[in-house]
Amino acid sequence: MMHPIFRVVSVSVIGSNTLRITFDDALQRDIDFSPVLGGELFRPLRDPALFAQAKVDPEVHTIVWPNGADFDPATLHDWPVYCDALAARAREWERAAA
Repeated sequence: MMHPIFRVVSVSVIGSNTLRITFDDALQRDIDFSPVLGGELFRPLRDPALFAQAKVDPEVHTIVWPNGADFDPATLHDWPVYCDALAARAREWERAAA
């Protein structure tokens, strides 16, 4: 079974916890990551200085941060399909940490 492979080609910070992401198929998506910034890996991205360090990894063609956080480029490309489930998982991580 084949599925499309998407690559992130550029990223820019456009607001608090929000990125503008451009993909190799010319899709451009603005994503507010606020609802998914929970758990040990993603919670640190609530820090605006760390969040602003998002960059495109030239090897894996997705967004990465210095703390090791990243998202699958296909998930980013199809964000509306995944955002509710990711937000629910982030809430679970936060409850578990409390």
